[in-house]
Amino acid sequence: MSPSRYEKGLATLGKMNGSAGQEILKKLKSISPDFEKLVIEFPYGDIYSRPGLDLKTRELVTIASLTTLGFAANELKAHLNNALNAGCTEEEILEVILQMSVYAGFPAALNSLFVAGEVFEKRKKEK
Repeated sequence: MSPSRYEKGLATLGKMNGSAGQEILKKLKSISPDFEKLVIEFPYGDIYSRPGLDLKTRELVTIASLTTLGFAANELKAHLNNALNAGCTEEEILEVILQMSVYAGFPAALNSLFVAGEVFEKRKKEK
C-alpha cells in the first residue's frame, strides 16, 4: 500500500527540516486542523515530493518567489532553513535574493536579505 498524501508530505517535510517545522504545524493544527492537513498534503505531499526537481532547487525557487512577494518573512525564514538543510549554501541563497532585486525591486530584496541574515546568524549560534 502506498503512503497517503499526508504521510508522503510529512516524510518530505521531515527530510527538509527535521523537527524544526513540527512546532509550527502543531500551532497551526490547534488553530485549523484542516489547513494544517492541506499544508502537509498539497505543497509537501504533492509538489515537493515530485521527481522533476531536487529539494535544493525547489527551495531556491521558493526563496526567489517569497522574495518577490516581499511580505512573507515567516515563510521565508522557514524556507531559508529548509534550503540550508537541503544543501544550499549561504552564497547560493544570497545570489538568488540578489537576482530577485532586478525583478522584485530593492525593498523586497532588502527585506529578504535582512531575514536571511537573521537565519544565518541564528544557525551559527546554534552550532
